[in-house]
Amino acid sequence: MVAAVSRNEFLEIWNRLGSAEKVADFLKINKRAVYRRRRRIEEDSNQPLVTTHPNTNLYSSLQPTKTSINRVELGVLDQTIIVFSDAHFWPGEYTTAYKGLLWAIKELKPHAVISNGDAFDGASISRHDPLGWSKTPSVIEELKAVQAHLGEIEETAKAARHNCKLLFTWGNHDTRFANKLAVQAPQYREVHGFKLEDHLPAWEFAWSVWPTPDCVIKHRYKSGVHAAHNNTVNAGISIVTGHLHSLKVTPFADYTGNRYGVDTGTLAETYGPQFDYGEGNPLNHRSGFAVLTFKGGKLLWPELVHKWSDTQVEFRGQVINL
Repeated sequence: MVAAVSRNEFLEIWNRLGSAEKVADFLKINKRAVYRRRRRIEEDSNQPLVTTHPNTNLYSSLQPTKTSINRVELGVLDQTIIVFSDAHFWPGEYTTAYKGLLWAIKELKPHAVISNGDAFDGASISRHDPLGWSKTPSVIEELKAVQAHLGEIEETAKAARHNCKLLFTWGNHDTRFANKLAVQAPQYREVHGFKLEDHLPAWEFAWSVWPTPDCVIKHRYKSGVHAAHNNTVNAGISIVTGHLHSLKVTPFADYTGNRYGVDTGTLAETYGPQFDYGEGNPLNHRSGFAVLTFKGGKLLWPELVHKWSDTQVEFRGQVINL
């Protein structure tokens, strides 16, 4: 039983092995028990336990680096992709939508999991003024939270499907990480660690992901309440975006057929501390994410997983207990 291991012993084992799977094997317990213990410690200490990647090369900056301004083409035929966005991961927070995402990955065993922008918030390096004396996490606190959450997603995805692709499209908040450094310390260009992708080696970064030539996934395109509609009208293809947190599917038809504008909502709580800028006003936000299924290279009607209660999500007409 995990309870037989003291907190300090658990921390020593975690820091030495660096993943829930390895800790579970070492202690001869269920991996779920390891995740529960990990979360309790994180909530108590407000410090994430980071998944380590022993194959990470700290000196990779000495090699030619691939630009992040690129597109990834997946060539999907008959597969499922899960897309979440706008997690704005906050230290010690494990939201209902996040837990629902882990459940969906286990159940659907997707070909790819895509973090569609703004996993990192960057509250303390925002160009906007703080709200009075409100305290926001430091960059290192946020970075550890992002590593911890994406690390758990990585482990879950690889356990569900060994060759699951992990992709990360840039969001406007994610770019704060490097932009602040590029302005303040341009002399450190190409030093390892000054780019967000240096800290997330398991994820492939891009500006857009193309499952097929008729569907693109990127953080944002048009803005406003009708963005999902305007996105697909102007793109001429199905387009999956985040940024606006509204979680919706908007179909559009013309003489070429049907296509879809999809907003992937937010993985955060709709009134979480990340969104204090809303000043307590009603926000048109919904917690959840999108499931994209392709048949013969054609996108079926996109599906949404939506927070139903603090412990449940709804999907395909069912309420799922987490």
